Amino acid sequence: MARGKRLKLGDIYEIPLPDGKKAYARLFEEFTLGIYEGRYDSVDELPDDAPYFRFIGVYKPMLGDGEWPIVAHRGFEHADDAWPPPKCIVDAITLKGSLYHKGKIIPCSFEECKGLEVVAGWRRDHVVDMLMGETKWDDSIRKPTH
Repeated sequence: MARGKRLKLGDIYEIPLPDGKKAYARLFEEFTLGIYEGRYDSVDELPDDAPYFRFIGVYKPMLGDGEWPIVAHRGFEHADDAWPPPKCIVDAITLKGSLYHKGKIIPCSFEECKGLEVVAGWRRDHVVDMLMGETKWDDSIRKPTH
């Protein structure tokens, strides 16, 4: 991607995997990728109604360096549709959770936060590892470190 080119919500990124297959992800607000379920040989195999596997936040430079090429575009019908689902923030000291959605942090109970994706910035190697079944990165953000 040319330097200075704006990222477009709805762009579809191709994520090459070590086994020769590819995963695909759609760009949502706040540098969140909605990773589609399934592995494919090409974007032509990706169904229009493919469900999402996960919604993860990534570092902005990853989206513009061309290593994960943009191979398609699936725009959003309404601007609100471009927001990913709520995520959970867990305070490392108090272990209390909050909901994070549409740029807002809202205190919540454990039950409201249970099962949600944890807010994190994923690196490229983390994403590929996760897609290949490695759980160490998920484990590191879901378990207290003390």
